[in-house]
Amino acid sequence: MLRRRLLLLLKPLEAYSLVRKSSGANVAAVGGSKMLRHLDNRLKVHTDAVAFCQDVLKCKLVDWETNFCNSLYQPIRNVDLVVTVGGDGTLLQASHFMDDSIPVLGVNSDPTQVEEVEKFSDEFDATRSTGYLCAATVKNFEEVLDNILENRSAPSEISRISVHVNSKLLPTPALNDLLIAHRSPAAVSRFSFRIKKDENLWSSKIICRSSGLRVCTAAGSSAAMLSAGGLPMPILSKALQYMVREPILPSTWKSSLMHGFVQSGQKMEIVWSSDDGEVYIDGFHISYPVRIGDVIDVSSEAPVLRLFLPRHL
Repeated sequence: MLRRRLLLLLKPLEAYSLVRKSSGANVAAVGGSKMLRHLDNRLKVHTDAVAFCQDVLKCKLVDWETNFCNSLYQPIRNVDLVVTVGGDGTLLQASHFMDDSIPVLGVNSDPTQVEEVEKFSDEFDATRSTGYLCAATVKNFEEVLDNILENRSAPSEISRISVHVNSKLLPTPALNDLLIAHRSPAAVSRFSFRIKKDENLWSSKIICRSSGLRVCTAAGSSAAMLSAGGLPMPILSKALQYMVREPILPSTWKSSLMHGFVQSGQKMEIVWSSDDGEVYIDGFHISYPVRIGDVIDVSSEAPVLRLFLPRHL
C-alpha cells in the first residue's frame, strides 16, 4: 500500500481561551465557577483528542503534517486526505480552502454529553460540539481511518453553493448556507428575487422587504434553516432551500412565496435594493459587500465537497 499524504487541521486553541476570557469575569461574579471548569474541561478534552489522533497517525503508513484552520490562506493542495479535528465549524473552515479533488474526514473532538447538558440546564448551556457532519470521534477514529486508507470507505459528494455578484464568481463556496442581509440587523433588507428554471423560463419576480434571505444546501438544512422553520433535506440532495427572513408582507401576498427550493440546474437571481448589504458565507467569518443594483446569482454549481459521512447520514 502506497504511503498517503495527509493534512491534520485543528480547531484553534484560541477559540477556548477567548470564550473563557469573555466569560470569566461575568460568570465568576455570579458564582459561575462550574462554567469555568466546564470550559477548562472542554479544552482538555479537545487537546487530548488531538494527541490521540496524532498517536494513531504515527502508527499508519502516512506522511502527515499538522496545521490550525485559522492559519489557512491558500487552497489545500498536494495531499490525499484532510482530517479536521474540532467540530462542524472546523470542517466548514477547511472546506472553504478545498475543491473536489481531495476528500475530507471530520473528527468531533469534544462531543456533547446529554447527561451533562441536563445536569447543568438550570445554570448554563453545557452543550459541547454537535459534529453533525463529523464521521469520527476518538472512539472510532482509528477504525474509520483504516477503512479509508484500505479503500473500504468512499467519500460522498456534498453539494455547495456557488455565488456570483454582477457575474463575478465569489471565491468561497458555501457548504452550509449563505445569508444576504443588511449589515445592521436592525435595518430592513430590500431586494427582489426570481428563479431561472431553464434557459427561457423564469419564475415571477418577488419583491421583498425583510431581515434578509437565507439559502442553504442539504448539509445546512438541519442548521439555521431548520431552526427558522425550514425543512430537513436528504444529505445527498443537489437542491438548495431558501427562506426570506421575517418578511414584511403586503396583505395580498401569500407567505408560501417566501420559502421554496432551487433545484439542480436552476439558479436564483437576487437584485439588491439597499445600501450596505453583505453576503455572509457559512456564518459571519467570511462576507462580501453588495450595493444597490448588484445582481447576485446563486446555484449549486460549485465544486462538490468529497466528505466521509457519519453513519446517521
